[in-house]
Amino acid sequence: MRRFQDHNPIVVFVYFLLVTVVCVLCMTPTVTLISLAGAVILDSVVSEKRGIGKHLRMLLIFFLLSLLNPFLYHNGVTVLFVLNDNPITLEALLYGVCAALMVISVLYWFRSFSVIMTEDRLLYVFGVFSPKLALLFSMTLRYIPLFSKQAKRINNVQKALGLYKEDNAIDSIRGGVRIFSALMTWGLENGIITADSMAARGYGVRKRTFFTIWKFGGRDLMLLLTELVLGGIVFAGRVLKAVYFSFYPAFESAKPSPLGIAAITGYALLVLLPTIIDIYEALRWKYLTSKI
Repeated sequence: MRRFQDHNPIVVFVYFLLVTVVCVLCMTPTVTLISLAGAVILDSVVSEKRGIGKHLRMLLIFFLLSLLNPFLYHNGVTVLFVLNDNPITLEALLYGVCAALMVISVLYWFRSFSVIMTEDRLLYVFGVFSPKLALLFSMTLRYIPLFSKQAKRINNVQKALGLYKEDNAIDSIRGGVRIFSALMTWGLENGIITADSMAARGYGVRKRTFFTIWKFGGRDLMLLLTELVLGGIVFAGRVLKAVYFSFYPAFESAKPSPLGIAAITGYALLVLLPTIIDIYEALRWKYLTSKI
């Protein structure tokens, strides 16, 4: 049983890139609602309901803040009411709602992305396209916890020496400056040592190979081609304005056309692709186990 997240990281990375870029570039009510539905479905599958209540509260607050758009921008021809000589228009209200739903769906996509695309997967993706960038990324991830531990260690030494007290604002600022100065000095020295160690081990002398547990097989190729074809149909509809919606000064949308219907259908299939693959694999696994 091979679920969507078990495919090659490049295929998964391209998928998230396509769904988020299309959602941002084609901000129409239809595309936004499809994107939000697919993002919520995928998040409910991969997140295992961890911290969903907290995220929903944060997203609800963001959505309510987006309703302030008609009070800040007064474009549009359909006036709902007038407040302090400022017209509150229906176009501005719906634009704020659509923009909020778009941002919420992107946040959900990135939440699923952070769960599926772990550090080793990201290193593999960057290593394929740019080994130097992958090395820089891995070193950055390594130095984040090192800097945190070193800052705590320096802070404890400062407290032990009695150089500052936390209940004194001036002493706290001076102590923070000393910690920052010592931390930067330590970081530069550690960077020089790392560079010398890499040079001593022959880094950069010749092309280096790397080990990976992921293989790019036929199923990965088929899934990648499917993503690119579906994404290409949507981008074609956007470029040719078969998928189009304007909020200002009045609502205006593209007339129904075969390309527009194909683009909307293609994007719906694209956002539901992980769910379709997981359902297919689950049914296939159940069928195979029933034959044992």
